[in-house]
Amino acid sequence: MDKLLLIIKREYLAKVRNKSFVIMTFLSPLLMVAMVVLIAFLTKLNDSEKQIITVLNESDFFSNEFVTTETTSYINLKDLPLDVAIDSTENMGYYGMLHIPEASNIEDVAIKTFFYTKEAPSTTVLEKLESIFKTRLEQDRLYEIGVSKQQFATIQEPYTMQTATFSGELNVKGFNEIKAFIGGGFGYLIMMFIIIYGGFVMRSVIEEKTSRIIEVIISSVKPFQLMMGKIIGTSLAGITQFAIWIISASILLTAVVFFFDIDPSSFDAANQMGVQAVPAAMPSVGMVNEKIIALGMEVYKIPWVMLISFFIVYFLLGYLIYSSIYAAIGAAVDNETDTQQFVFPVIMPLMLAIYVGFFSVFNNPHGPTAVAFSLFPLTSPIVMLMRLSSGLGEGGVPIWQLVVSILLLIITFIGIVWFAAKIYRIGILMYGKKPSYKELYKWLKY
Repeated sequence: MDKLLLIIKREYLAKVRNKSFVIMTFLSPLLMVAMVVLIAFLTKLNDSEKQIITVLNESDFFSNEFVTTETTSYINLKDLPLDVAIDSTENMGYYGMLHIPEASNIEDVAIKTFFYTKEAPSTTVLEKLESIFKTRLEQDRLYEIGVSKQQFATIQEPYTMQTATFSGELNVKGFNEIKAFIGGGFGYLIMMFIIIYGGFVMRSVIEEKTSRIIEVIISSVKPFQLMMGKIIGTSLAGITQFAIWIISASILLTAVVFFFDIDPSSFDAANQMGVQAVPAAMPSVGMVNEKIIALGMEVYKIPWVMLISFFIVYFLLGYLIYSSIYAAIGAAVDNETDTQQFVFPVIMPLMLAIYVGFFSVFNNPHGPTAVAFSLFPLTSPIVMLMRLSSGLGEGGVPIWQLVVSILLLIITFIGIVWFAAKIYRIGILMYGKKPSYKELYKWLKY
């Protein structure tokens, strides 16, 4: 036990004293905050560019529909030939020109209308124009069968169905997606940590093996102790780095938002543009504020203590499983180039967990696919966290599934460590031979 603690201490200090480790520990939060600020600035800059569209309306329809907004301006052209209007729009550098030809009825007008641009128009702009025509066509069609404009406005009022649980608690639309994103964020952190620091363990083993230092170390400690010391020591260094990143990045981001008066809503530009596209169906400001407050209350109700606690559990078990595999790979090869054939099959379950987890948990967090991947040990650290964001027990993850998932992780960890230790014990002293899967299988029999 004393030797294991010494190895853990040695690995931890070797990592945290490394110059690149220190530089990246303190530089990474600055880079992350700078990236957030840059995204906010570029988003704001992109939104500040108003798109100017000229309208050549030769018909008796659509006289008041094109209203200038914060993102789009409309300029009416009158008594100009089509070719002259197009040339003028292009020479002035405007975004595009909408030609509404003359016709006997609005249906023919809509069919013959064209929108001219230098390049293919963006989907957002096109949807804005199409929504104007769609609304007016609907209004005209209903008017022909006796529906007035006032009645049409009533028909167009938006409707949102109220939902509640069986116990009577009201639900908030879209909150399941938010919870899945929160759980997915935790799962993504686990995946990135495993890939980054598992690679550190593998490279550390390769460096000591190729420098022959391992031959001296192995004479004093057992291979299993050396492997576990490297895994635990590197993980502690990684946890230290992550803790510094989270704390410093939070402080820096808060300071930047406060001092530079950055509006967090600037990241939601796409939604803002979508809202402006159909003014007739826009909810009132009060409705929007009520929805934001309701979402905020629901986010507050998320069982954060439980979620973070199980994040730590799944993070530790998942990391120990994968880092044991990384250590075995490092012991089996002589250089980092030879690791490629073994590393890809290792990270495949992690990638599969992210993609399948997002698709299955978003649609049905309690479906067979989501449950199966949250129980399978190589994917459960990621998928189960996505499911746990909806809670534990009634309405969330059944307790038995959580218990089975953790037990399977523990059993898998013991089994993989046993197999990895056998490969590590043989491979750590093997030189000059590129191993194959067949060769690794033979080592397991020794």
